[in-house]
Amino acid sequence: MLERLRHPDDLRQVPPVLLPVLAEQIRQLIIDVVTDVGGHLGPNLGVVELTIALHRVFRSPHDTLLFDTGHQAYAHKLLTGRRTAFARSLRQAGGLSGYPSRSESVHDVIENSHASTALGYADGIAKAHALTGRADRCVVAVVGDGALTGGMAYEALNNIGAAPQRPVIIVLNDNGYSYSPTVGAIASHLAHLRASTPGRQVMPGTTTYRIAPTANIFEQLGLSYLGPVNGHDIGAVEAALRQAKRLARPVFVHVVTVKGMGFPPAVDDVEKLHTASPRGTGHGAPATWTKVFAAQLADIASRRRDVVAVTAAMLGPTGLRAFAEQFPDRCYDVGIAEQHAVASAAGLATAGLHPVVALYSTFLNRAFDQLIMDVALHRLPVTFVLDRAGITGPDGPSHHGIWDLSLLGTVPGMEVAAPRDARQLQELLVEAIGHDCGPTALRFPKASVGAVIPALERVGPVDILAGPAEPDILLVSIGPLAAECIEASRTLAAKGIGITVVDPRWVLPIPEELLALARSHHCVITVEDNARSNGVGTALSQALTETGCRVPTYHLGLPRRFLSHGKRTDMLAEAGLSASGIVQAALDAWADTRAGNQETPS
Repeated sequence: MLERLRHPDDLRQVPPVLLPVLAEQIRQLIIDVVTDVGGHLGPNLGVVELTIALHRVFRSPHDTLLFDTGHQAYAHKLLTGRRTAFARSLRQAGGLSGYPSRSESVHDVIENSHASTALGYADGIAKAHALTGRADRCVVAVVGDGALTGGMAYEALNNIGAAPQRPVIIVLNDNGYSYSPTVGAIASHLAHLRASTPGRQVMPGTTTYRIAPTANIFEQLGLSYLGPVNGHDIGAVEAALRQAKRLARPVFVHVVTVKGMGFPPAVDDVEKLHTASPRGTGHGAPATWTKVFAAQLADIASRRRDVVAVTAAMLGPTGLRAFAEQFPDRCYDVGIAEQHAVASAAGLATAGLHPVVALYSTFLNRAFDQLIMDVALHRLPVTFVLDRAGITGPDGPSHHGIWDLSLLGTVPGMEVAAPRDARQLQELLVEAIGHDCGPTALRFPKASVGAVIPALERVGPVDILAGPAEPDILLVSIGPLAAECIEASRTLAAKGIGITVVDPRWVLPIPEELLALARSHHCVITVEDNARSNGVGTALSQALTETGCRVPTYHLGLPRRFLSHGKRTDMLAEAGLSASGIVQAALDAWADTRAGNQETPS
């Protein structure tokens, strides 16, 4: 049946009695593909029936369907003509994205995986429809209960509820989780609403819903409330959605689902199978950067009672789960609310504690104002630990952490470290938490840690990893790219080029010792897995210029564009950040230097 569905219009021709069979086919395909290649499993299994109902009641793309945090959109992809691509290329380079993608389909209106934004889009689209005479079009936003822990959702609700003439239908996919269990007062309120019994029978043979007989926040904000509805009963969901459509005003439809529905392992261990790793990984895998950080933070906290941890709905992914179990009164999960996480951390630091804020690199973007004005301006000792820095791989542009060095380099008083191996991560975390006169940050990738790379010597904070007979090229390695730089240096040395490989460790602001090393070489090359513009390389060039040094500098990094999904190693190689790419760039730079741009080392 699924193979015959080329367009949502086809779905509306399927007899209702066959819809459970279709749901099972969709669910089985998701399980087969995701357990083979990896991807978001639990969230997508939970919304199969809901997605079928949405596409039967509303006519995409005439009606606008928005999925907040797009990791619940697999069934949507399958019902909009992408079954073959889904089965063959999900999250593979050049293949189907794991999130909605405007380049894939007219049915994908927004391509987001940062939560709590869809209601803002819905408000804006509804306003545009009102202004342009498209009142016949519905705007429907599907949000998870976890997304309602984010402040942006309430900013949008504040506007949507105040405009009864603009119909926006908000469908809450309530399964009690974001990545982790939904936290805070909103979780308690939704639980209270789930326990209520809505009025259902309006006339014989008609199932409908009215406002639940209990006070709720959504009514107070000006929305009609329908539900709670069993999200795995397609007929019941369709009835609620049709009634919401008839009301022609802002409506909140409360749909209750089971995350991981239809796959017992995903239901039994919701957090573990929020995502699934590709088949053949996970057993006997080397330690990850996240695990090394988690163990070291717990060790530090056992000796320092002022150390507390803060995260935004990411206890498990950022490694804080064990910390929360060991120090339950010193670990704060604030929900999907990065701005609040940073402002709250500022409060913790103001009161004499040392907060460690663990976030994905790309999610720190959402709290940049708080980082500058609430932490840095007050010179507060807050340590930011940025997981998933650099290329993350199959999650695509919204998850690649390729802006943190560019952003953090503009923050007065911010000191940024990039460890090259597990030992340096442990050492630098101790140093960061020991820093008490301003903010610090550590960044590391979504990857396994490699072998420990010893230093030949340390000059100030800078480690010398390889040294030449002649000071031809200074190769400045940022973080875990040190191994590639050392391998490249061996090839270059065999070609008669003197290479010094250094790891600054504390990469921003530029250490004075690194400037001195740069001045003693004929050519400098920086290597970083951040956007090439405005990263460490740019900062080093500027610092050298300000000291009057005109040594040629070259920057290897990631291009200034949104990067698609693919394997981390392949994407780094494509950007010239493999050993062979570094060798070629060094040869070109050395030829250019010798051809006329050579400076006499000072």
